Amino acid sequence: MAKDLSRRDFVGITAAATAAWAVCDSTVTAHQAPSRAGAGGGRLNLGVASYSMRELSLDKALEGAKTLGVTSMTFKDVHLPRTDPPEVTRALSAKIKAAGIHIAGGGTITLPNDPAQIKKDFEYAKNAGFPLIFISPDPAALDTIEQMVKTYDIKVAIHNHGPEDKWWPRPQDAYAAIKSRDRRMGLCIDVGHTTRTNTNPAQACRECRDRLYDMHVKDLKSTELHSDTEVGRGIINFPELFRTLLDIGYQGQVGLEYEINAKNPIPGMIESMAYMRGVLAALAT
Repeated sequence: MAKDLSRRDFVGITAAATAAWAVCDSTVTAHQAPSRAGAGGGRLNLGVASYSMRELSLDKALEGAKTLGVTSMTFKDVHLPRTDPPEVTRALSAKIKAAGIHIAGGGTITLPNDPAQIKKDFEYAKNAGFPLIFISPDPAALDTIEQMVKTYDIKVAIHNHGPEDKWWPRPQDAYAAIKSRDRRMGLCIDVGHTTRTNTNPAQACRECRDRLYDMHVKDLKSTELHSDTEVGRGIINFPELFRTLLDIGYQGQVGLEYEINAKNPIPGMIESMAYMRGVLAALAT
């Protein structure tokens, strides 16, 4: 059974998956490598945060998604600029959808305690077709954000950023601030930053499950800042994390946020995605 598999078992299974992916090229399709995989009747939606490809153009980022075999992405404003006129934003959103990509959300957007700016960013999200915005908000802005959530019917998810974040270092810090607010206010748990606070990301997901709307996935060599590595090579226990997400019935995107080698991220993203798929395959045994 999956629960009896050791880390070595997972490494063996996922190594085979990685080797298979190493020979893939841009002809890989979502049908050949489905982005939804899981154990038994459960499924996880594996996708990509476009920040992983921040030094690539939007066209190249969409090609990268095809190579990875994913059909779900979240978008940083490097690919959907917040400074563009509304008609340009709508056109770029249509281009993404025409490429076969589901827009799962966008951000992270830092929201100050400024109602006019917050409204402007919700207008941007509406034009971009975001059902969800990842935010790093000033705590004093939460009342205004809640009003905008109700007005625009767009979810927000507070993104935790680890020990250096004066507002939201851990998911539980954000959860405490929104758990009694409109249910469209939730969390985007960054598993790397969570780990750097010496918090178990699987436990954080379980504790915050009723407001968990998105995931940013990465791996770390240590709890030090900028210690990122390919998923499966670091200290984060992905079998435990993915098993927890399946157990709680998580429905959002599990978005690979690869922050290494920004000029040529695709090889490392292929390896990371292969490991993630391998873990899910192992959990299905």
